[in-house]
Amino acid sequence: MRAIISIVVITERIFEIRGQKVMIDSDLAVLYEVPTKALNQAVKRNLARFPEDFMFQLTPIERDELVTKCDRLTNLKHSSVMPHVFTESGVAMLSSVLNSERAALINIQIIRAFVRLRRMLTEHDALRLAIEGLERRVGRNERDIQMALKVMQQVFFPPEQKLPPKTQKMGFGPPQKK
Repeated sequence: MRAIISIVVITERIFEIRGQKVMIDSDLAVLYEVPTKALNQAVKRNLARFPEDFMFQLTPIERDELVTKCDRLTNLKHSSVMPHVFTESGVAMLSSVLNSERAALINIQIIRAFVRLRRMLTEHDALRLAIEGLERRVGRNERDIQMALKVMQQVFFPPEQKLPPKTQKMGFGPPQKK
């Protein structure tokens, strides 16, 4: 079995659509190493497990916006089938539908990625508020923008932690007297 995908890679595949954090069926299929068609067929056979708050189908407008935001999804542009997207709960339900060891391991990583995103938003409330209001403040108050950028730098580029000084030198040196 190939190595499990990192949380960072998974986080890059989480989008916000209709106010919810979701993952696209084709991205999930790649992570689970199954064809997208097979993933959607498994879901279709178990449709009762996927209510609207677990999974929904994109509209053509939503699909086009997504393709515009993310270059790697250009193959969706000419697809005749609208992609399905899964919320965190829907991804958790997928592990019961896709009954494989890889599906279980990948699901754990995906849930961790969703939790990490949620934690980042709640822990960095100042960052969230700065991002939400940044568009409104452009041109009005440069000091607010600088403050928002400073907060973002602290979050994304935390200061390096210095290692404690070494107490014992390593390597060759003059002979020690006894």
